Amino acid sequence: MGKKTGKGTSKDSQNGSEHLIELRQVVKTYHSAAGDFTAIKSVDLEVDTGEFVAVIGKSGSGKSTLINMITGIDRPTTGQVLVGDVQVNKLREGKLAEWRGRNIGVIFQFFQLLPTLTVIENVMLPMDFCHMYSMRERKERAMHLLEQVDLTEHARKLPSRLSGGQQQRVAIARAMANDPPILVADEPTGNLDSRTAESVFRLFESLVEGGKTILMVTHDNDLAERVTRTLIISDGEIIEEYLAETFPALTEEQLIWATRNLDMKAYAPGEVIIQQGVPHEDFYLITRGRVEVRLKTANEQEFLIDRLGQGQYFGEIALLRGVASTATVRAAPDAPVRVAALGRETFTKLVSESEVTGDTVDEVIRARLDTIEEANDD
Repeated sequence: MGKKTGKGTSKDSQNGSEHLIELRQVVKTYHSAAGDFTAIKSVDLEVDTGEFVAVIGKSGSGKSTLINMITGIDRPTTGQVLVGDVQVNKLREGKLAEWRGRNIGVIFQFFQLLPTLTVIENVMLPMDFCHMYSMRERKERAMHLLEQVDLTEHARKLPSRLSGGQQQRVAIARAMANDPPILVADEPTGNLDSRTAESVFRLFESLVEGGKTILMVTHDNDLAERVTRTLIISDGEIIEEYLAETFPALTEEQLIWATRNLDMKAYAPGEVIIQQGVPHEDFYLITRGRVEVRLKTANEQEFLIDRLGQGQYFGEIALLRGVASTATVRAAPDAPVRVAALGRETFTKLVSESEVTGDTVDEVIRARLDTIEEANDD
């Protein structure tokens, strides 16, 4: 998904990752008599603690394969999968199952509850497997989790006696049994009616508020719009979310090509990204944080003329009008900012190939030039 460059510090971890989850150049190729099929193509991905991430894409795009890389259910052909301090793709099978049981709660579309065990026994199963808590504590914790999902009165029933929504809530309680920092859900609402799906989603939201990190594969675009971040997968590659949202007229092929050419950069609070009067070669799309746009007028007065946040962009005037930077853009003083940068050639090619995108950017340029002119007049 483009090179990772720019500034930033890394936490002290054996794998040098500052993120809770990180995929580095992950490729997954399946071999069969019919030939090779590459489901994941050189994917880079970073997920931080407390994010609620939706993974969306067409059937066969690689969504479930990506999730399986993170959980260790499947292994990459090449590349690294890091979760915290652990390089998951290097764990042996015996270690892998226990590591997953302690660190990742997995929730499936079709629940995967054991039919011969009661609800409470299903919830206790991960604790038994990972030898966590005493027997008394396991029962107490299981009941506490069932209380969280409003199912304590069904604790002694078999799963077959519960509705689909109730079984999914049992599956969520089971996924939380060992208090893992990460929950991974593969189409968790795909087998539920809309009202029950809403109930399950609200439960996920409350878990994120409590500090969990959730990755959810979903085909429900309405739900996907309510998470903190969306990963769009197409043909085994990740499309930059804000690029797709900012320029919806671009084709999927154009978005994939642009994402491959993105340069991810980070800037410290207050750090200058573009200096007024100095030429630059990049178009910047804000993926996290905020920037301030400041203008120094002819009489040497400096004005704050705009603040831009996630999904907004800057740098287009100099690239498309062939002039030096018309204003200074710096990271907001209270927090760092992350941007996705496109080089001049890539950006101008996209704009020239999409008339609607070109018109959209041109409108923004005219409005910004009007603001600069007004500031200079004052």
